[in-house]
Amino acid sequence: MALESGRAAVADRRWREGFERLAEARAESSEGLDASDLELFATASLLRGRTTTAVEAMTEAHDLHLARGDTAGAARTAGWLAIEMLEIGDLSLSGTWMGRGLRLVAHLDDGAAVGGRMALVPAAFTGLFVGDFAEALRKFDEIATIAERTGDRELAAHAAFGRGKCLTTIGDTADGLASLDQAIAAIVAGEVSTLWTCVFFRNLLDIAHESFDLGRARQWTSVFSRWCSAQPELIAYSGQSHAYRAQLHLLDGEWAEASAAATVSEECLRAGDFTAGYVANYQLAEVHRLRGEHRAADEHYRRAAATGWDPQPGWALLRIAQGEISPGRAMLRHAVAGADEGTRRRLLPALVEVELAADDVDTARRAAEDLAALRRDSPAPMLAALADAAAARVAFARGDTRVAREAVTTAISAWTALSVPYEAARCRVLRGRIVRVDGDDDAALADLDAARRAFADLGAHSALAEVNELMGLRTAGALTPREVEVLRLVSTGLTNRGIAERLSLSEKTVARHLSNIFGKLGLSSRSAATAYAYQNGLI
Repeated sequence: MALESGRAAVADRRWREGFERLAEARAESSEGLDASDLELFATASLLRGRTTTAVEAMTEAHDLHLARGDTAGAARTAGWLAIEMLEIGDLSLSGTWMGRGLRLVAHLDDGAAVGGRMALVPAAFTGLFVGDFAEALRKFDEIATIAERTGDRELAAHAAFGRGKCLTTIGDTADGLASLDQAIAAIVAGEVSTLWTCVFFRNLLDIAHESFDLGRARQWTSVFSRWCSAQPELIAYSGQSHAYRAQLHLLDGEWAEASAAATVSEECLRAGDFTAGYVANYQLAEVHRLRGEHRAADEHYRRAAATGWDPQPGWALLRIAQGEISPGRAMLRHAVAGADEGTRRRLLPALVEVELAADDVDTARRAAEDLAALRRDSPAPMLAALADAAAARVAFARGDTRVAREAVTTAISAWTALSVPYEAARCRVLRGRIVRVDGDDDAALADLDAARRAFADLGAHSALAEVNELMGLRTAGALTPREVEVLRLVSTGLTNRGIAERLSLSEKTVARHLSNIFGKLGLSSRSAATAYAYQNGLI
């Protein structure tokens, strides 16, 4: 019997079979499915990537609960629909379902069925979304009290998750992450249903990275990956798991694995995981950017941006690498200006580098000081490494090589302890430049050579070209950001005088840059340089 098979499949988390059997039972029955089976069908539909079918089924279940006087069931389904509308970005419809759910919850007593108070959750999240964090915290604390009184463990997990998200957003990172640990514990204990587990992890991993808590990011990603692997028929949210694995592989220096995981995330998107649209493309873009594959990186950043989320700081850093300093700076400044506190924290390290590329040392210094302040409030080793690296870059730009050398040496040790080879190598390049200014050429060569070997092992072609330039090992394509700017302007047809006026340089300096470009790229004419710029995505 299709109905019994569908119920059993959903209970076993065999989502494809559950969806197909329940759809068959629904089509065969003249009266349709009852409300509880419609809820199962809605869940299976959503987890198979059939969002529209899921919403239709849950709406039908809600109407049936109302018609039969099941207030708890109607409130539960209203809460489900309100949260799902938030997930897909329909805030108006989410508000409608939220209002219905709250009116129904007002009629429930403590003996009502567990799950009936789910409608309280989206109402609490509304305060967080509009920036009223005190009100959001108050509501999540109320939900926690109700969950304890009624014995609703999943509701308690929602309260811990919401409270943790509020606290980390406003900068109370330690208490916020501790609250999120409670939500993770509830997931591991099996107290959170499949759909809400997916929603939790989608946010939990973002928070871990925004808080620079690499330990939790690794631990939580591992839990999410194992959980998804145990459900091979899961489509929705599965791309998130692979994208976050790609992010960690990049940090860990496993770039081939990062590329593979990001590609699988993109395949999940094609299979129906609407949640993977941004993360799959952003991680693919990051892989391409770090490898120096600028045209491919730009395409994936554009696809990520098409989802409505701003792909920063990666896109801005790509622009800087391409020599487009002003556009890259404008991108990142715009993102920082409109960011909540959690997102701004994540953007600060890139802001330091972008402002230094634009020769705005004062703005870079303020961003570095903000990182240092965050470090004082958080024990996260990754945050300490980022703060030390930023302090070193700013000190070096200001000519204080003693402070710069001390800070970057601490950062190298921290990145090495965290097993993040790319960042450790970047800091070695910085230290090599610092000690060279101090006249210690042997120490500079040692650092630069170590960085060169690391970049070669990783396949970080742009970074390798930069260090080759510093070591006097010129290779084709090893252009500096200024040379990229000159090449781009040559390709527009400007003369040396026109380029000099545009960049506030002398014609002699432009001619020297152009000579370097021709030598590095093995070119002999401006037309050949224009063709190279087009073929390599510089125009």
